[in-house]
Amino acid sequence: MTAENEGAGATPEGDDPFAYLYRQQGGDGSTAPQPGTPRRSYNQVHAVGERQYGGPRTQQTTYGQQPNAHYAAPETMPGGRAAAQQPPDYGNGDGYRGGHGSGGGRSRNGLLVGAIAVVAAVVIGIGAAIYFNSGGSTNSNAGNSSSAGGAGEDKQQEKPGPQKVRKGKPIGKKKDAAALTLAGGAAPASDIPNAQAQNGTYVAGMNNTGASTTWTFDNVPKAGVYTLFVWYGVPGEDANSTLAVNGQPRQQPLNMGNFGGAEKGQWDKGWTRTYAYVDLEQGQNNFKISCEQGNQCNFNLDQVWLKAGKVQKP
Repeated sequence: MTAENEGAGATPEGDDPFAYLYRQQGGDGSTAPQPGTPRRSYNQVHAVGERQYGGPRTQQTTYGQQPNAHYAAPETMPGGRAAAQQPPDYGNGDGYRGGHGSGGGRSRNGLLVGAIAVVAAVVIGIGAAIYFNSGGSTNSNAGNSSSAGGAGEDKQQEKPGPQKVRKGKPIGKKKDAAALTLAGGAAPASDIPNAQAQNGTYVAGMNNTGASTTWTFDNVPKAGVYTLFVWYGVPGEDANSTLAVNGQPRQQPLNMGNFGGAEKGQWDKGWTRTYAYVDLEQGQNNFKISCEQGNQCNFNLDQVWLKAGKVQKP
């Protein structure tokens, strides 16, 4: 270590390693040495653009560094200083100094996707708000209408419109004749086999004038034509009875022929069915099967049921 660098001594050029850049030059371009300070650089200061290249190489020595033989000023590069100032292209083709390789492109793509997602979310939110606000206003209006005319709406609910009834659809379930209203000597019996009613119980005594069975049906869905089916039994010979609907007797008797083909006296073989088309009202209707003057009343009643429309199959 030399003496000028020991202790509190100053570094070359008085603690300023770059003082040589603004030293006063002599007439020949050399820098006059300062008294008491060793010379540390042989470089000469030139204004930017005035340095000459191509002549004899002048060794450049910077304090604490070795000369750089490959140094060239920016203005000597192809295209001048403007070319030297352009940013490098890292492979993504846009000259963006955003990272290594194509990282800059990915960053910008990510920002673009994020922006599109934000716009889409805003549009969906606006659409949902419009939809729900529209629904809310509709419900509000409906509520106001209900408040204004509540009595009218209750009236409409009490009187619903006619229901659609499919032709041939059963209306309710089959009804055992023994469970109906009996009068005039009609009574339950079960001594003849093959009856379809529960426990084989049917209604006998229908051969007495004035004997009757009445069925009240409460749930006719709408006014119109229906088919009344009757399951009965005869002893191998034809019979008939009077059918009244809602208190009005029909002019034509209810045909109760020997459709099962039983031999005379064979009550157990004479179970069969008949039907009649009837005009009914919506709601409750009454059916009365009775033995009146002029009827051939040698029969037993087993079951009755209804179907919608004019049909023949039970």
